[in-house]
Amino acid sequence: MTEFLTVDGGTLAYELSGTTGPLLVLAHGMGDSREAYRFLTPALVEAGYRVAALDLRGHGESSVGWAGHTRTDIAGDLISLVEHLGGPAVLVGHSIAGGAATIAAAKAPELVTALVELAPFTRKQSMSLGDLRVAAFRRGLRHLLGMTLLGSTGQWLEYLDVAYPGTKPADHAARLQQITTMLAEPGRMKALQAMGRTTPVDAGEQLANVRCPVLVVQGSADCDWAAPRAEGEAIVADLPTGLGRLEMIDGAGHYPHVQYPAQVTTAILTFLETAGA
Repeated sequence: MTEFLTVDGGTLAYELSGTTGPLLVLAHGMGDSREAYRFLTPALVEAGYRVAALDLRGHGESSVGWAGHTRTDIAGDLISLVEHLGGPAVLVGHSIAGGAATIAAAKAPELVTALVELAPFTRKQSMSLGDLRVAAFRRGLRHLLGMTLLGSTGQWLEYLDVAYPGTKPADHAARLQQITTMLAEPGRMKALQAMGRTTPVDAGEQLANVRCPVLVVQGSADCDWAAPRAEGEAIVADLPTGLGRLEMIDGAGHYPHVQYPAQVTTAILTFLETAGA
């Protein structure tokens, strides 16, 4: 059942599963919705957690017309939801929401016990000519730029084709149709474009201020980086010593939690147990 939280600037939609246990707040990446966690949520609830899956501002059933779509803006939404649900919580953020979760943890350490960042954009990005020699990176970048500049759903779907290399979930075609329908709603593509124009600089500036344990999960075949492992290692290195750890999912693209949900669930649960979160 969808629940709603009104905050400054709009209304956030979320779904709460499980009645007892520590709170996990799941935030998806841009151009998606809380359905991105359709495979993880049941497993996390079964493991004894109370799970809130959020629709980011401008996405899913959340309202449109927000003044900003930066990681800092999204971090404020995460903090508001944790406060509303009676935190503290573990934050799980994918892509842009990984950076947002970093900012939330740094700004409200009393509300965040641990972070899980899935293929996160959490550092200032740089690109070399060598990166462009990696075919998947080059293709993904071209389609991302096409979506951001043209507001093209077709370009976004082309990007998703590159972002899901190899194994795709059984319901992938139906999920792409749901995303297409969502982006046709007034204001949804504008929100996606706005997020596409943001940079992770604000998140990178907060990495050194995080005080809780952090798990970074990267797919070895993620098209968003020419070298996904190096990006994950760099995030861990920018955190305070000893707080971060990296888990690589072999063969996964930019959506490891959708392509390999069992592996990602195991990684998350093992991390939470060993981190004491």
